[in-house]
Amino acid sequence: MRTRPGRGKEADLMVGLFVLLLGGLALWQAAVIPASPLYAQVGPKAVPYAVGAGLLALGAGLTVSALRGGWSWTLEEVQEAPPTNWRALGLLLAGLAANLALIGPFGFSVAASAQFVLVAAAFGSRKLLRDLVLALVLTLAVWFGFVEGLGVNIGAGLLEGLVLQALGREVF
Repeated sequence: MRTRPGRGKEADLMVGLFVLLLGGLALWQAAVIPASPLYAQVGPKAVPYAVGAGLLALGAGLTVSALRGGWSWTLEEVQEAPPTNWRALGLLLAGLAANLALIGPFGFSVAASAQFVLVAAAFGSRKLLRDLVLALVLTLAVWFGFVEGLGVNIGAGLLEGLVLQALGREVF
């Protein structure tokens, strides 16, 4: 086990304790979320409880690591960061903007597919058609999972409406 050479571990300990505090705050706030008796199994508290538990686990790990010597001193060993990839950053931001601009008029699947393709391009993919087909399949599966599996109507956009019509179902 390597230890921090000649420096205190207080900053690392404070980060660990802060993350523990955030986890406790998340669990406390999850506990006060009003839950309707209409939810049979998974209600609105499930994800906040999971996030709170994850923060507590992360905070505990960071605190233990800080007590054993810390971790941030290893960050100082990095000599030089690579240059910023402005093209990738621009594509990521374009994906977010596309999702925001398209979700209202065209629905979830079109907006999320556009974002998927732009994010894939930001990560280096050059196969636009493959990414688009994969995005459409995944986003439609997610949409049907919400609507059919969870019973949560997130609205039918343009593409979802076409698929529902092709299946002979009512568009809502």
